[in-house]
Amino acid sequence: MSRGQQARLVLVLGSLIAIGPLTIDMYLPALPAITADLETTSAAVQLTLTGTLAGLALGQLLIGPLSDAVGRRLPLLAGIALHILASLLCVVAPTVQVVGVLRILQGLGVAATSVVATAVVRDLFSGAAFARLFSRLMLVMGAAPILAPTLGSGLLRWSDWRGVFVALAVFGLLLVVVAAVGLRETLPPERRRHGGVAAVGRDYRALLRDRTFVGLVLVTGLAMAALFAYVAGSSFVFQERYGLDEQQFGLAFGAGAVGLITATQLNVRLLRRYTPQRILVTALTVGTAAGLVLVGFAATGVGGLPAVLAALWVVLAAAGLAMPNAPALALSRHGEAAGTAAALLGAVQFGVGALAAPLVGVLGTGSVAMAAVVAGGMAVALVVLLTVVRPARLAAVEPAAVAVAVH
Repeated sequence: MSRGQQARLVLVLGSLIAIGPLTIDMYLPALPAITADLETTSAAVQLTLTGTLAGLALGQLLIGPLSDAVGRRLPLLAGIALHILASLLCVVAPTVQVVGVLRILQGLGVAATSVVATAVVRDLFSGAAFARLFSRLMLVMGAAPILAPTLGSGLLRWSDWRGVFVALAVFGLLLVVVAAVGLRETLPPERRRHGGVAAVGRDYRALLRDRTFVGLVLVTGLAMAALFAYVAGSSFVFQERYGLDEQQFGLAFGAGAVGLITATQLNVRLLRRYTPQRILVTALTVGTAAGLVLVGFAATGVGGLPAVLAALWVVLAAAGLAMPNAPALALSRHGEAAGTAAALLGAVQFGVGALAAPLVGVLGTGSVAMAAVVAGGMAVALVVLLTVVRPARLAAVEPAAVAVAVH
């Protein structure tokens, strides 16, 4: 596969995956407005974010095995169609409970874009080559979290929060065209999995019996939990604690995403000198230390908002190094069932994230609550890496830098 072909693949898959971060993040500046408009509580509104993450987790468990059986394109198109429908219904939702249910359906729909895109990369690449391409993919993906709150803030200048869901429906329609025209089938019929529910059960059992795979999946999920704790709490912390308006919040949120993106691109260079496992251990160690510093800043108020943003930037950069490498190491072990493996990986990522988001609300939606969950996610990820996966075991994980194109 030439560099030009790889660049086109990254652009197509990146645009597809972008709908996930846009769906999660674009309405964040409107959370306080939704709370007031629907006459509910901040904790109830944060549960709508949890619903999206839960839908993403459940959807991937269903769509992953389906994509291994029928190919990648059909589940992808069906998932985008569901997302469009749910987005349009959110526009007329009368209560926060209805919004929560529809957000679950949105999550189910965008799960198809996430799991299929990851499976497509694994269809074509393995080992460090997977990690390098996935890092490039995260550059495109990373633009969505930066742009999403800013786009949401811009929409709120001339529309209310319901206009955000109109924009998501329009983006979904564009993605149907992108998927139909720009993505070929990467799983030929002879490589598809057959055997129905029993075969799916066997695949999941085989994955869950692989201690190293399970540990790496948990590490990825816990790093994602730290990220989603920031996503869930940032709008309330930045706007209510530090007094930022909706547009300023978009800029502050984007600054954190810049750290994440910068790290994913640095990861490409680091992989030329270091193994994925070494980068992963270092990233989680630094991320845990920065998370503890973040808790100190949030609890004492020392340094104010700039200190909190600086510590968050380091944590998000550490997550940006961890998140391409942990999945690459995990999926390199199970190329024969890439869709199912990617589904389990994605389900744990968003499932743990779904638990982290309301935990911030339960603890009070303040800066200390957000900081504590962020730091906890990184710290527990490091503990799992050292005790379940173990660095010595990581040395045996396939580090091959061979790209395998499927024609």
